[in-house]
Amino acid sequence: MLELARGLDHRRLDAIAALEADVVAVDGGRLKLEWGALTGRPGDTADDALWWSGERLVGFMGIYSFGSDVEITGMVDPGARREGIGSRLLNAVLSECGRRGHHDVLLIVPRASRGGQLLAQARGGQIEHSEYALIMTDPPAAGSIDPAVSLRAADPADAPVLERLLTVAFDHPATAVFSRLAAGDQLLVVERDAAVIGTLRVTSDVDGAGVYGFAIDPDHQGRGIGRDVLRRVCAAEFARGGRRVHLEVEADNARALGLYTSLGFRPENIEDYYRISTGG
Repeated sequence: MLELARGLDHRRLDAIAALEADVVAVDGGRLKLEWGALTGRPGDTADDALWWSGERLVGFMGIYSFGSDVEITGMVDPGARREGIGSRLLNAVLSECGRRGHHDVLLIVPRASRGGQLLAQARGGQIEHSEYALIMTDPPAAGSIDPAVSLRAADPADAPVLERLLTVAFDHPATAVFSRLAAGDQLLVVERDAAVIGTLRVTSDVDGAGVYGFAIDPDHQGRGIGRDVLRRVCAAEFARGGRRVHLEVEADNARALGLYTSLGFRPENIEDYYRISTGG
């Protein structure tokens, strides 16, 4: 039975976590479920589609809005596949996104998920880009620290410069940077000699953190600043008791991938981002 949930209570969150554990145990890798967003759903919109078999959750798909971009990701219990559950969940989510005025969305599919790939292709999806999902499970080795470089929490007054940095770094317009924040997230500013030269977003989940939107001004690249900043952030996460740090990088960004792996990150899987029309 399909449920479109407005907010997620503890019972539903526990059911999603249990389903995620079952799927990862069979498929390996990881799922990009954005737990910081799931645990902080405001409850005013139907952002999550759940498929129940009695009291047991066997399918899930969530909507994640980042400014003008909408991403969706989901999963189906390994024992309940080939029953059309994924297709029904996708139909429900695309209909909801179309109702909100979104003409298309990005469906995130692990490269190893043959069923997910076929589902996206059946809806006319085209791969827009692919990313490595990376994980660090041990604290990074100590390294040099630039005393002129500092980190602080972003302020709304920083929005114009952060949007410029992100637009240059990711080659597409970045707007409403503060709208990406879920409960517990941190939007950080990198400064050198009091000038803003970078930014990153740190999300928290049950046993670690994720690093997203990491950008350093091109005029300040090649000086080890990115390495220094990322090492600090990861070291702080392990110092507070976290057990892992996640990070994503586009598959064709060899320079960034080399930096991250040299710090101790390793690939978990590759995720394909399919652009799919909502029909709206």
